[in-house]
Amino acid sequence: MTTVERDEPRWPSWALWIGLGGLALLLIPSTREFYIVEGRRWLYILLLSFAVAFTLTPVLIRLGIRWGLVDRPSERKIHATPVPRIGGLAVYLGFVGAILINSILEDWMVAILLAGSLLLAVGIVDDARGLPAWLRLGVQLLGAGMVIYTGKTLMLFSPGPFGTTANVLLTFLWIVGITNAFNFFDGMDGLAAGMAMLMAFFMGIVAYETNQPGLAWLAVAVIGSSLGFFFYNFRLDRGEALIFLGDGGATFLGFTLACLAVKGEWADNNPIVSFSNPLLIFGVLIYDMIHITVERIRTGKVASVKQWIDYVGKDHLHHRFARLLGSKRASVELIFALVTTLGLAAIVLRKADTTEAILLLAQAALIVIIITIVEHYARRENEP
Repeated sequence: MTTVERDEPRWPSWALWIGLGGLALLLIPSTREFYIVEGRRWLYILLLSFAVAFTLTPVLIRLGIRWGLVDRPSERKIHATPVPRIGGLAVYLGFVGAILINSILEDWMVAILLAGSLLLAVGIVDDARGLPAWLRLGVQLLGAGMVIYTGKTLMLFSPGPFGTTANVLLTFLWIVGITNAFNFFDGMDGLAAGMAMLMAFFMGIVAYETNQPGLAWLAVAVIGSSLGFFFYNFRLDRGEALIFLGDGGATFLGFTLACLAVKGEWADNNPIVSFSNPLLIFGVLIYDMIHITVERIRTGKVASVKQWIDYVGKDHLHHRFARLLGSKRASVELIFALVTTLGLAAIVLRKADTTEAILLLAQAALIVIIITIVEHYARRENEP
């Protein structure tokens, strides 16, 4: 068993006892029945997923250190001491526990849970031993295929030989692309978990307004489990994170969010609104993916798909914002503000007609253009 040569961090042991007490209360059958009868099932799912993740995270902090499952400082890392990186397991168990206890198990949900479990397991192995990028990509494609097999695909093209094939290919691209884009954002304290909560919140609001309770419940479970982990990852006292999500947790969250977007019915008989709604909610991820791809090709850093998959660097949006603002926390907070801005636009977009939808998309495009211009000139000023 591998050990890490460092003092174990002081983790809040009181959290374990508070969490256990809350879990014991929530798991009483009459408690669950009370929330359901009162029409507050969503609140029960939120509290239960939060309690599980909040209780298990401090346990995983200690186990991660004892087992050597830590993220060590390196040239491309921003933390100065080894940090456990199995926090994603607490998020996963909080999410899955809330779903199973509430018997929310339609066919498409089972597919998401099974595929997400596979991605989590592979991610944990990758964190512990390291896996080639092509293998991780292959597992992501397999997971996306499991969800698509249940009949859940994007519907941008009319059914038919061409349309159906195009929809399936676009769904593969969406799920795998968002999964990796989200994983890339797990680079600063609180960033990935906070983005997961915000994106799930806006999807949950739209799902509630469009009478999709199953989708809303899954979104709430993402919020609760991510929040339970968030307190240990984003320290209010501005100290360093006690634990990281790890690749397993980040890919699980990114994959789950991407699949929820595929499942959702985002508008009534308006393809522009239906397509644009998740586009806005995930806009920050999409913008960063496009930006780094263009920039890496333009500067000659990558010249093939394999090089792009294998490339690791500090050129993502949160890195660029940190250099621009001189603060990692300010970078995280600015990204939260951007996700919130686009999420609010997505809520308004659902009730918009075609013209208003186009104007909202134009507004989002202008925000991206402004950010790009500011980044460009700031970088020129700072270059020697």
